[in-house]
Amino acid sequence: MSQLQETHLNRARASLRQAISWYGYLRKSGQLSSKPELALLVKPEIELLTATLNKLDSNVVRIAAFGLVSRGKSAVLNSLLGEKILQTGPLNGVTQWPRSLRWKPGGKVIVELIDTPGLDEIEGASRAQMARDVAHQADLILFVVSGDITRTEYQALLELRQAQKPLILVFNKIDLYPDTDRTAIYKNLRQLGAGNPQAKPLLPDEIVMVAAEPAPMEVRIEYPDGNVSYEWETPPPQVEELKQTILNILNREGRSLLALNALIQAREAEEIIAEKTIDLRQKEAEDIIWQFTKYKALAMGLNPIAFLDIIGGLITDLALIRSLARLYSLPMTSYEATNLLKTILFSSGGLLLGELGSSFVLGLGKTTAAIASGDNPLNITTFAGSAIAQAGIAGYGSYTVGKAAQIYLEKGCTWGQLGASTVIQEILSQVDKNTILYRLQEELGGK
Repeated sequence: MSQLQETHLNRARASLRQAISWYGYLRKSGQLSSKPELALLVKPEIELLTATLNKLDSNVVRIAAFGLVSRGKSAVLNSLLGEKILQTGPLNGVTQWPRSLRWKPGGKVIVELIDTPGLDEIEGASRAQMARDVAHQADLILFVVSGDITRTEYQALLELRQAQKPLILVFNKIDLYPDTDRTAIYKNLRQLGAGNPQAKPLLPDEIVMVAAEPAPMEVRIEYPDGNVSYEWETPPPQVEELKQTILNILNREGRSLLALNALIQAREAEEIIAEKTIDLRQKEAEDIIWQFTKYKALAMGLNPIAFLDIIGGLITDLALIRSLARLYSLPMTSYEATNLLKTILFSSGGLLLGELGSSFVLGLGKTTAAIASGDNPLNITTFAGSAIAQAGIAGYGSYTVGKAAQIYLEKGCTWGQLGASTVIQEILSQVDKNTILYRLQEELGGK
């Protein structure tokens, strides 16, 4: 398991380094510096890629606590740390800004615990957005509740699940409930916490009961002389189960979590880069597609040799794909361009495959007509008719390839050999059924 986690981490590093290397190459080659508007547009995403790789190399796992006000988020984190560092209190909104603290729970694992403002604070829209930004950066989420989930809590939970991160539901303040009520609430939370009525209930390590800051209890004290007094004592926190659950997850799949989160962020950054560059270069892209469409139609119409028609058509389509990628400043090797062309051919419902067949048949007709033409006007007419038909089909096919390539390129080059999407699929396909990552397969597998 440890070796597999290390493999996931190394694959994620390689994917990020490839992406950063490509955009670094664009800067050095002058392709971005010659387009200052584009360079400025994509700068935040390129910086994010570098920051993501640095975080991956540091091996620090980020765990962020979320919840509505007065659910005890800060108290839960204090109890994990073993000391009261974060301010807690009876008033709503004690936590005003996200705050992070280092936690060394044991071994070589280093954790960054992040406390966040309540997601439902009055006039707290900016703080709620800040909390969502933190969720995006987190590797693991703790969602703290203190009883049955309210409608507002359930909506907040659904929004956090959109971050596509493993989530532990923390049922806090269990000391306030009788055993029967506590059990009933726990069962209800197991189902609702999944975020979908049709989903399977949460696994045992996805929901934990704690009492991070138990309420003081009145204790009767009898002295040897027979005197009796009553004092208020605060019981110790009950968080050992949560601590152990987190440690188990980190030991079992912590590095895989790091790798997966880094790849998700890289994929999103590359998709944004692609979206920005495509929007900026839309007219130039249309010109390139029409240019290749005309060249391909003309070349295939005039060429008399059927075999060269097919080879020439494929080479032209590959050149078109790579030209679009270069225009968009996206990495595209010949290998990736070939794979993309295959994908386009087989996802086109046979339309482009039909073009290849038509090219061959019409090409044979041209070849025969060219050989037999001599001074016979009929054969020359046959050649011309086949050439015009083939040119039309070839031109339409090239235009279709260009438009389809644009759609794929909008996702960025995340699907190549070391592309973020490819490595994400790799990691998820190797996830054990007993891990918290397994639940993410359905959410991330098709994206």
